[in-house]
Order: sequence, then structure tokens, then C-alpha cells
Amino acid sequence: MRSKGKYIPMLLLALLLLLAWQQQWWRGPLHRTPVNRPGTVERTLPNPVNDPSNLDRHARLTYTKHARCRMDCRQITEQEVAEILERGQINTEKSNPRDLPCPTYALEGYSDDGQHLRIVFAPCNGETKVVTCIDLDKEWQCDCR
Repeated sequence: MRSKGKYIPMLLLALLLLLAWQQQWWRGPLHRTPVNRPGTVERTLPNPVNDPSNLDRHARLTYTKHARCRMDCRQITEQEVAEILERGQINTEKSNPRDLPCPTYALEGYSDDGQHLRIVFAPCNGETKVVTCIDLDKEWQCDCR
């Protein structure tokens, strides 16, 4: 009888590890649903607000050298940048509408291929500059100086 009791702590530990792994797997990048796609659940991002009037979601985009470097390093395409501009939600904690000479707005969302992105845009003088691009799920080693 005593031999059965010594396995209970090991079984409980194995069960806890299995539950912890299942939680990580469930939230993993392969199981994310892109926002604003028909028939899917939209995820709420931190502090989404309505678009400010000077952020034109259909403006001509220009890219800073820094943004191009980050895009290349993090495998982010112009198409994905356009998707986030069109469908992303503004993260007010990462935006600064009082930046001079141009305000900056951090838009977040999922690209069609499931990449969770934050793109910082700066509308100014009739165009919208792409300031930087961030993959929120993966740490990339970039040398963008």
C-alpha cells in the first residue's frame, strides 16, 4: 500500500507541468486569430481609441531608413504595413500625438499571415511616414543604427 502513495507527488507535478504547457501552447503564435478578418474574433488591444483626424488611413506612405531596416530584419512587408495602417488599432500608451514636428501613432494588429505587429506612423505634410516596425511576438537581432 505504501508504494502507491509515493507516486502521488510525481503525478501531481506531471499534471501541473502538462497544464502549464497546454496554456502556453494555446496562446502560441500558431493559434492567433488576425483581427478584423471576416468570421473571426477581434482581439482588443491596450487602450484603443478612435482615429485622430490627422491620421489618414489611405495616405501615401513613405519609409524612414530605420523603418526599412527594421522591416528587412523582422521580415515585415509593405503589404503588412498597409494592412496594419488600414485595420490596426491605436495603442495610446505607445503613441504621442504631441510629437513635433509630426505626431506619432502606434497601430497594432495581426497581419494576414498572423504576425502580431506594432507599426509607428507619423502623418505630416500630406504624407504618412513609417517610423518603425515591431514584431510583438518575436525578438529579432537587428543592427539598425
